[in-house]
Amino acid sequence: MTDVRVLLCTVPSPEVGKTLARGLLTDRLCACVNVVPGLTSMYRWEGKLVEDREALMVIKTRGALIDDVTRHITENHPYTVPEVIALDVSAGHASYLDWVRAETVSPSS
Repeated sequence: MTDVRVLLCTVPSPEVGKTLARGLLTDRLCACVNVVPGLTSMYRWEGKLVEDREALMVIKTRGALIDDVTRHITENHPYTVPEVIALDVSAGHASYLDWVRAETVSPSS
């Protein structure tokens, strides 16, 4: 297991995703964000089935920063309950994982 995590967050548009990504990157809470347009999300919300067009943010960060990333997203996201799901990275290209670590700031900094 590594200390690197991948977080997933859906957003209503690529523009919203880019705005959130810029904030996360500026604050050095992540090393990279992919904003993937063109999703169709289907879910249950307030007792109704909903189908929306969305984009997906794929955020690369360290486990120690998950709470800070989540806080940034929830404070700046247009949804009442934004999706923020963290996935463990069991292995990866060592140089890439080192780069993720180097580009992020420790929460104690």
